Amino acid sequence: MKILITGTAGFIGNNLAKRLLARGDEVIGIDNLNDYYDVSLKKARLSLIDSNPNFTEARIDLEDRQAVEALFDQHKPNKVVNLAAQAGVRYSIENPYAYIESNIFGFVNILQGCRNHGVEHLVYASSSSVYGANTNMPFSIHNNVDHPLSLYAASKKSNELMAHTYSHLFNIPTTGLRFFTVYGPWGRPDMALFLFTKNILAGKPIDVFNYGKHRRDFTYIDDIVEGVVRTLDKTATPNPDWNSDKPDPATSKAPYQIYNIGNNSPVELMHYIDVLQDCLGKKAEINMLPLQPGDVPDTYADVTDLVKNVNYKPETSVEEGVANFVSWYRDYYNC
Repeated sequence: MKILITGTAGFIGNNLAKRLLARGDEVIGIDNLNDYYDVSLKKARLSLIDSNPNFTEARIDLEDRQAVEALFDQHKPNKVVNLAAQAGVRYSIENPYAYIESNIFGFVNILQGCRNHGVEHLVYASSSSVYGANTNMPFSIHNNVDHPLSLYAASKKSNELMAHTYSHLFNIPTTGLRFFTVYGPWGRPDMALFLFTKNILAGKPIDVFNYGKHRRDFTYIDDIVEGVVRTLDKTATPNPDWNSDKPDPATSKAPYQIYNIGNNSPVELMHYIDVLQDCLGKKAEINMLPLQPGDVPDTYADVTDLVKNVNYKPETSVEEGVANFVSWYRDYYNC
């Protein structure tokens, strides 16, 4: 199988590429190595796969229409996994245009590539952020998600709508994956676990928002990748029972599917921090701060459909996952 992955220098994309290469797939990787966070970390991730003869790297921007079209024309991938995006909820308040350029313009270029080159299945990253102002827990893919609280969330909801349009008009099977707080070795430096670890080891205080009352469905990277691979291998199909009088947001008469990928077990943020402190053998100085604009207090994934359709079973506890991250962090940064 020849699979195009966007974001292969990113956290999830790199781990997915390693997994697919290990099972014998050919991977075409797109990444522009932008400087939203430490480029050297992205290059270090790429060094784990760039010597594999079945990996081809393309250093292009998703919003470069001609470059994306040329890549599809040259490599003609069987399937596509779109993970590249401008990430970050808070940064979307500071720099909204970056989200439109990458997450909207870039995504339509991927959709056009799939349309013009007969791609068998497009899997793309959405986000738990789309649940926005929803408070009914656990978050279900069958619930309405029309009240995003950040432009990042709005861009991900837009991706779902755009994908449905292409599934409907051009019969392109598309599957959207709403990721829930992904963490683990080789993770993103702008995420809480990375920031907390760095500051605790340096003897600096950590900022804990919403006065520590957050609950997050922390999901370990290996469990995320397993879910992506399983959905990639199960091509989206039309739902024959879909009813336009009572439309199900997660499916369609078109070959379109939405899933949550989460641990299905929300954890109090303060417990998460306690586990981290135990792994580091060091206590944190904590600044308790109010809820930040764009943030939601709690996330909790209902993964019933993912379990039913692809037998997804997250297996990594927070205790195990945080310990693995700390071990990697100390080794990578020699601290």
